Amino acid sequence: MRQAWLSELLVLGGLVLAALLLGAFFGYFGWFMFAALVAFSCRHLLQLYRLERWLRVGRVRNPPESWGIWGDVFEHYYRLQRRYYKRKKRLARVIREFRESTAAMPDGTLVLNSEFRIIWFNDAARETLRLSSNRDLGQPIASLLRSPRFKIYLDAREFNQPVNVPSPIDDSRTLAVRLIPYGAEQYLLLVRDVTRMQRLQAMRRDFVANASHELRSPLTVLSGYLEALAEESALGSQWREPLEDMQAQCQRMSTLVNDLLELSRLETEEGDASLEDEVDVPALLDRIARNARAEDASRHEISLEVLSGAGLKGNDSELHSAFSNLVVNAMRYTANGGRIRIRWFARPGGELAFEVSDTGIGIDEKHLPFITQRFYRVNSSHSRYKGGTGLGLAIVKHVLQRHNARLEVESTPGEGSVFRCVFPQQRAFYNALLSADSSILAP
Repeated sequence: MRQAWLSELLVLGGLVLAALLLGAFFGYFGWFMFAALVAFSCRHLLQLYRLERWLRVGRVRNPPESWGIWGDVFEHYYRLQRRYYKRKKRLARVIREFRESTAAMPDGTLVLNSEFRIIWFNDAARETLRLSSNRDLGQPIASLLRSPRFKIYLDAREFNQPVNVPSPIDDSRTLAVRLIPYGAEQYLLLVRDVTRMQRLQAMRRDFVANASHELRSPLTVLSGYLEALAEESALGSQWREPLEDMQAQCQRMSTLVNDLLELSRLETEEGDASLEDEVDVPALLDRIARNARAEDASRHEISLEVLSGAGLKGNDSELHSAFSNLVVNAMRYTANGGRIRIRWFARPGGELAFEVSDTGIGIDEKHLPFITQRFYRVNSSHSRYKGGTGLGLAIVKHVLQRHNARLEVESTPGEGSVFRCVFPQQRAFYNALLSADSSILAP
């Protein structure tokens, strides 16, 4: 038994023993016992009063002096108080450092509570959004950034990517806004002015589109003259090979111009592809496979497997461009006699997948993160020899982004590659003529 409790029991035992002795000597045993219990209770009431006064005043750091169990109680409270003050100082220091670091950030930073109301903001946010502490603290952020796109962003609660909204103080400026959840249902809102970046991107897209349009006419003229010269019987045999090389280069330039125009159009399009239009994917893949076999002239073994009758909600021409680019790439980088397999199937969970696998040269793992960048080539000399423009996978990436899909790549150098486009379930629809588990195999 602890010393404090032993002391209390000794005090109580002493009072009871004194009451018994006095009662035996003077009589009135009950009154003496009652007086002993009153004295014991008065001591505890006095200590409770001292404890309550100490807690109420609060400014007195040292606890009242006492002994027995009350000495331990005062000591425990004092330790808890010291621990609380230390933790409070530590939290205050963390909050101060957090505010100092966010105040130094060039981007606007706001702290929001679980109801998306403003708790705090830094100087950059004050200037970017013209905030006032007296007016805007406690206000919902949706009343400040009044944009339908931002409202959808908040309701969806998917904050992996930022969303662009017009500035509330200048419609000609664009802000990139991103929410980062942290703590107990609190959010960090980052605001960045991306007007200059968007203008530069728009200038680049316009330049690419205009330059590509201007190149079309001279390329058409050159291709026409070269075709006429190739058919001229009076031309010597020594000119046949140079003319064929010039025609091949003109064709390569025409393909590059077409890819640049397609990529510029995809980058200019805002939002996702429509969910109203329905694309019959089995029929689309049948056309792509037939065109590929005709162009390939039996140099490869090309097979088509349609394992699902599902179609996609989206843009027919964009999906055709993405799928055909993957098939053409497989033909381009697979040696003669190799196998190319095109598949369309449903995955567990309702996702749909378009897959192109080949037995080609493959891609080293270090190149995989970069292959969808514009003009990125794993082997530039091989790509140019095969007529590649370096834009095919960039087009595929943009088409998949507009259809809420993702690209999966598996490749082993010397053994081949697998390119897989995975579409979410909300993009699927089912033909009346084909069931979801149908299987169509085309050799």
